Amino acid sequence: MERKSNRRAKESEENQSNFEGSEQDKDYKTSLITLNVGGYLYITQKQTLTKYPDSFLEGIINGKIMCPFDADGHYFIDRDGLLFRHVLNFLRNGELLLPEGFRENQLLAHEADFFQLKVLSDAVKSRWEKEQLASRETTFLEITDSHDRSQGLRIFCNAPEFIAKIKSRIVLVSKSRLDGFPEEFSVSSNIIQFKYFIKSENGTRLVLKEDNTFVCTLETLKFEAIMMALKCGFRLLTSLDCSKGSIVHSDALHFIK
Repeated sequence: MERKSNRRAKESEENQSNFEGSEQDKDYKTSLITLNVGGYLYITQKQTLTKYPDSFLEGIINGKIMCPFDADGHYFIDRDGLLFRHVLNFLRNGELLLPEGFRENQLLAHEADFFQLKVLSDAVKSRWEKEQLASRETTFLEITDSHDRSQGLRIFCNAPEFIAKIKSRIVLVSKSRLDGFPEEFSVSSNIIQFKYFIKSENGTRLVLKEDNTFVCTLETLKFEAIMMALKCGFRLLTSLDCSKGSIVHSDALHFIK
């Protein structure tokens, strides 16, 4: 009798454990919500969508706001499905994180207003204002000889991100050509200083200290800058130093969109 009693107790415990496990699975599944936003499906947790009280999404999930369903029974929201990715990421992360080169601030601000997410709306507008201010400020990059700053090239542009991009490219090219000689140039916020420039009949060139091997011409750097600018949608304005007679011989390049 005692063995039967123990067996029944054990079976009862297993049944209870299985029941609790199935209930937990059921609760987890019901906490997952699928949204159809403009034809794009997003699956997330209920707690994510209800993070901000009185928002549009919180109202839908908690039954305060009526929302239509699609043919598969998912909530259907007739908004920009691609941009909703950024709305959802904001709900998940609690901060505005956008990909490099994002240019749809105005559209995202409209989405934030529609979903009644004031915190997101304020973050987008603040980012937008900073970009507008930055675009009005001319940014420059100076490539120069550390011994004679009159020798070199100056690049001006009203887009800081382009200056950062071209700076990275020139540093990359210089490192590859000056392999083993990292001390030959230094980089600061807006200046790339080379240790040695020399003049030749073919123009000013960067050289190595040991054997005077020609490494890179300033004309090559100008060509790199112009090609990158055109590919990025910028146009080249008149050289800032017109006395040189041509772009190739100018000391400065000025780009603008």
